[in-house]
Amino acid sequence: MSFADAKNRFSNRVADYLRYRPHYPEGVLDFLRSQSHLSAVHTVADIGSGTGFLAELFLKNSNPVLGVEPNQEMREAGEQYLAEYPRFTSINGSAEATTLPDRCADFVTVGQAFHWFKPQPTRQEFARILRPDGWVAIVWNDRNLSSTGFAVSYEELLMRYGTDYSRVRDSYPQRKDIRDFLGHDNFLAREVPNFQQLDLESLRGRLRSSSYVPTKGDPKFAPMMAALDELFAAHEQDGRVLMEFSTWAYLGQLTSGSSAL
Repeated sequence: MSFADAKNRFSNRVADYLRYRPHYPEGVLDFLRSQSHLSAVHTVADIGSGTGFLAELFLKNSNPVLGVEPNQEMREAGEQYLAEYPRFTSINGSAEATTLPDRCADFVTVGQAFHWFKPQPTRQEFARILRPDGWVAIVWNDRNLSSTGFAVSYEELLMRYGTDYSRVRDSYPQRKDIRDFLGHDNFLAREVPNFQQLDLESLRGRLRSSSYVPTKGDPKFAPMMAALDELFAAHEQDGRVLMEFSTWAYLGQLTSGSSAL
């Protein structure tokens, strides 16, 4: 898979992504306020803004947000989703070439898209658009793989039917990746609990939103959805299953000088 392909992986999954993916908890803002003095006066450049879930967290904090997204379908969905926020600006650009002016942002934020970026040119671009003493915040919803019987069964389903699930899962950022990207160890991490309560329709949509599973028309799609229905029937309580996440927020600066953490 090339990085160009990565920018188009979700084109045919936008509706499910927008409706069924988890959002980001308020605790992320609490962490940023306490550790980097985030306030409403700061301009946020949200890179790989997609459908707008992370951008919305900052818009609710009254921050002006520059949402940079290369995928047209995702970008248009984000524009529609965030239409009520006048401080949101949608931009056709990528992590490696945002089209933003020099030193325009106090914070550069990245959500689930981080593992699709080319690290070196992305780092150079972030350094260019950040103001002096600016911050990078990388926020990630990490699904718990083994806390419950449902979590174990869902993971087994992905391993069985996923197209390139193992490859994508192994690319999810770890502390080493954050350290390599920022260029030093002087950053903070905060884990915030997060979850979704899913009925059968929502669980189906949550699965369809994943870029690493077959789409409708693929021979594996119908068997996968049938297996999902069986999984739901085995684990549901009061018509729902609990999908648990840890929302990880990494906060740091691109240099380890005196102004860094």
